Amino acid sequence: MTSDGVVIAAETPLQDDVRAMVAALNATMRPLTPPEFQFQLTVEQMAEPSIVVLVARDADGRAVGMGSLKDHGDGLGEVKRMYTLPETRGARIGSKLVARIEAEARSLGIARLVFETGEAPGFEEAWRVYERNGFRQCAAVLDYPDSGFSRFYDKKLSP
Repeated sequence: MTSDGVVIAAETPLQDDVRAMVAALNATMRPLTPPEFQFQLTVEQMAEPSIVVLVARDADGRAVGMGSLKDHGDGLGEVKRMYTLPETRGARIGSKLVARIEAEARSLGIARLVFETGEAPGFEEAWRVYERNGFRQCAAVLDYPDSGFSRFYDKKLSP
């Protein structure tokens, strides 16, 4: 997918620039939510067959964003590990990643996407991306606790 010089493709998370983005995402999230309510996948977990990792690269090939889709089976998919580099925010890379995740989900026969994110100051930009792309807040999903530290979203996908 190419748009505004950004190319989004499925890639392995087991590469240095993706590892660096995961580390930056973790560093950003750690101070915002108590550790017991952080549900972060490692890059090794992201490399599991049930997960598709999409990486956004700029015209120079630099990784500027990522997002993952975990297929839970029975038509249910989960958006995981969404992140864009701070200096690229506002360029709608997050929205482009969401659109690509949705396309990937449809190709896998996924009819509903869910997402867990933080419920604290500092997550507002993420909420805007999901809401702008048609996700709606919902009750706790999957096996996540309804702790007050998480916000949940879902979206039904049209075929």
